[in-house]
Formats: sequence, structure tokens, C-alpha cells
Amino acid sequence: MAPKAKSVGIKPKAQTFKDKSKPTDVRLSNIQAAKAVSDAIRTSLGPRGMDKMIQAGNGEVSITNDGATILKQMNVLHPAAKMLVELSRAQDVEAGDGTTSVVVIAGALLEACEKLLQKGLHPTAISDSFQRCSNKAVEILTQMSTPIELNDRETLIKSASTSLNSKVVSQQSSLLAPIAVDAVLKVTEPGKETAVDLKNIKVISSLGGTIEDTELVDGLVFTSRSAGTNAPKRIEKAKIGLIQFCISAPKTDMDHNVIVSDYAAMDRVLKEERTYILNIVKQIKKAGCNVLLVQKSILRDAVSDLAQHFLDKIKCLVVKDVEREDIEFVCKTLHCRPIASLDHFTAENLSSADLVEEVSSGTNKFVKITGIQNQGRTVSIICRGSNKLVLEEAARSLHDALCVVRCLVKKRAQIVGGGAPEIEMALQLAAVAQTVEGVDAYCFRAFADALEVIPSTLAENAGLNPIATVTELRNRHAQGEKTAGINVRKGAITDILAENVVQPLLVSTSAITLATETIRSILKIDDIVNTFS
Repeated sequence: MAPKAKSVGIKPKAQTFKDKSKPTDVRLSNIQAAKAVSDAIRTSLGPRGMDKMIQAGNGEVSITNDGATILKQMNVLHPAAKMLVELSRAQDVEAGDGTTSVVVIAGALLEACEKLLQKGLHPTAISDSFQRCSNKAVEILTQMSTPIELNDRETLIKSASTSLNSKVVSQQSSLLAPIAVDAVLKVTEPGKETAVDLKNIKVISSLGGTIEDTELVDGLVFTSRSAGTNAPKRIEKAKIGLIQFCISAPKTDMDHNVIVSDYAAMDRVLKEERTYILNIVKQIKKAGCNVLLVQKSILRDAVSDLAQHFLDKIKCLVVKDVEREDIEFVCKTLHCRPIASLDHFTAENLSSADLVEEVSSGTNKFVKITGIQNQGRTVSIICRGSNKLVLEEAARSLHDALCVVRCLVKKRAQIVGGGAPEIEMALQLAAVAQTVEGVDAYCFRAFADALEVIPSTLAENAGLNPIATVTELRNRHAQGEKTAGINVRKGAITDILAENVVQPLLVSTSAITLATETIRSILKIDDIVNTFS
């Protein structure tokens, strides 16, 4: 009988193979999931992009082609796909525009990664090489850009119009763009251009009318109508007081009850209430206040019916229920402090304005305050629309336009649009790929090819032949025409700068940087571990 073979020192090969394949599978799964998100919003890129109809769980419908809005409302389950949603949100915070572009670029870079991984390149090597590509791409963009001045209003309007041209409200871009530019320039403090706060621009949505009725108000607008029936609806040379106390009978603390047993006591209670309110109203009249803004109260009526009757008699216009979160904006605009108690209600704590009036706007009524003395750097925009869907999209588009102008104020440089910067980057990175060696050569080439997804998608969404268009565009750039881009209106390659299609440098640089960071994060993941929470 033959002796048994010893099994000492033999390693189980199958086990090693199994461990090696898992990170690859996880990586491919992540790439596929993220690419699916990218493909979902790819069709909404550019001026001829399609819109998405989003139906929420509660049956509410919204129509938009803003990448950040679509992804925010999309029900994404895969963790890697959620990273692309976060990427779009990061671009929205950083630049405000280019939220679709950044996700489309990320999807193309992931596809490039997939091919490089199949060639056997190590994920860390690809990741490091892509970082160098990103830095070089930002360098190329900066060289392409042209500096601008803040007093050059026309140039700022062109950039805002380009942002609006890809939205549902593109027909009204000639009206909305100047509003966005004037609003941002109004709230920009000299010397603090980098810290433009869009919270100082209050966008109020009002149903009724058309988008053409949208207006910029250099002052304050309250969405609620003035209280009282006999109160004046128009006051010139107004003295305005903002109070945080109630003009109504005080209530007991906690849940105590006061039981009144006879009529004499009942009369006394009513008399005391009347005296208490009359005392407050007399103090308001003594201070010379004729416009009263009252903060919303949770516990009781801010202004009782009796108080309203007295205030009507002293010809004081009252705006009730000013929201708590609006108080800071109101204080900044009126250059005043809220008055928390009656003792501080004096003439020096009031602010002045030339005109306070109640105006009708569609089905709504507003209280508008204009000509404020020592007005803070704030501004209000009343956005109008014929129905809820159009109004919501108009407000979103206006926000994007405001962000574009803010980008130009932050970083005063602009570049052309229409796929021109992406093709220029692709050509120059491909040239760099010829000069480097090793893994970098493959990665630079792949990065350059991936950037061509933007012009290709623009052409595809405009109904042009993507291959022929991108080939011609590449040829024109190779001949030195750096401003040649896809003109979707004419369906041809033209000098895009002459068509006034320009965008802030910050939008493109942040899109490249943020997309590369996300891709590097996805590449570094080799396992997904579930935990018990």
C-alpha cells in the first residue's frame, strides 16, 4: 500500500484568491452605482437639456433641471451613489452653479478608472495621478481665464444670463440677470468681497402674475398684510418700531385658571385689561411711532382686538407675526435693535423711512418699506410666477444666478462656456501625457479623454452628432482657437465668446477639484462593512 502524501506546508490557494477578488468586486460595485446616478442626470446638462419631473412621497410634483435639486430629492440607497449626491451639494455650496456638470464629470472619471483598473493599475497609483491631473487642469483653466472688474456690470450680467439660459426660465434671462447682479452688488461690502452672504438677499415667492413681474426692492417687504381695518395703509415719513413683547392682556404662568364669580369682579378684570393696553398704546404714541412691527408670539395673540382698536385710533400701521428667523434681517435692514420691553420704547430706538405702504401683488398683499435711513446692506426680491411649479423653478434659477455673481465677486475671473474649457484641458493634458512616463502617462490620457464628456453631452442634448461635433471642436482648438465652443442655438462650432456665453472661473475649478476628490475617495474604498446601529 502506497504511503499517504504529507499535506504539511501546502497553502490553500483558493482562500488567497477569494480575498483578492473581494476588493475588486466592491470597487466595481461602487463605480457602477455612482455611474448610474451620473447617467440619470446627464440628459439635463446644458441649455438644451431635458427637465426632470420629481414626484415626492406626499404627491407633490416639481419640475427642474438643476442637478443639486434632482439629486437631493432622489431616493438613493447605495452608499457610493450617495457620495455623488453629496458632491453635487458641495458644488452647490461652493459655487452655486455647475451642479449637473460636476456629477457628469465624476461619472466620466469613474468610467476611466474602471478601464485603468482592468489594465491592472493599482487604485492608489491612479488616485495620486488623478490628483496631479486635477492640479494641472486647474492651472490650464486659470491661464485661459480673463480678469474682470466689479464695476463692469455688462460682463457680470452676461455670466448670470449664461447660468439662466440652461433653466426653464431661460426666456426671461434678460430680466432676471440684471436683478441678480444689482442684488449681489448691493450687499457686497467694500473690502469684504470674499464674504458675500446671500442671506442678506431675501427672495420672496408670490403666486400670481408672470415672471416678468419679478422686481428688486431696495428696502423691506413683509409677506403679511397690515393688521386692522381702519388703520392707515400708506404712511410717509414713518417712524418704525420693532417690538418683541405682546400688546394684549397678560396670561397666568403655567396652566393656572382665574375663576371670576361675580359681575363686579368681571368688570374690574376688563377695566384692568383696558388700562394695561391703553398704557402701552400711550407709550407708543408718546415715542412718535406710527409703524409697528410685532414679533410672532407662541403663547398668545401678539396684538389683541382691543389693542388693535386703540392703535387704529392713533393712526398706527401694524404688521403682526414677524417670524423669529426674520428678525435679524429686519434689524440689519432698518439699522435698529428689537425692543424687548415697554421701558425701552423711546424715540431714539425707532428707525425712520420715507414711505411705508400696503401694495397688492396678484392675490396677495404686501407691506413695503422704502427709503430707509441708514439702511444696512440688504435687499429684497419679489419673485412672481403664474403657477407653483414655475414659481419654484424661477426662485431656484434666481438663486443660481445670484451664486454665479457671488463667484465672480469672490474670484474676479471668467472663462468661456460651451464645452471650450473642457476640450482645451483635454488637449493640453493629452500633450502632458506624452511627456510623462509610467502610470502617469496612462492616467493623464484617461483624465483628458474623460473631460470630453461635457462637450459630447452638450452636443447630444442639443440633437447634434456628438462624435462629429467633438472631433471638429478638438480640431479647432488644436489650431489655436481657444474660444471655439458648441453653439447649441445655431447647431455649430462658433466663437463662443462672441455669443457672450461666459461663466465664472470658480465654477469650473471647483467642479474639477471636487469631482477628483470624490473619485479618489471612491477608489480608496475596498470593503463595505455593515454595523449595528
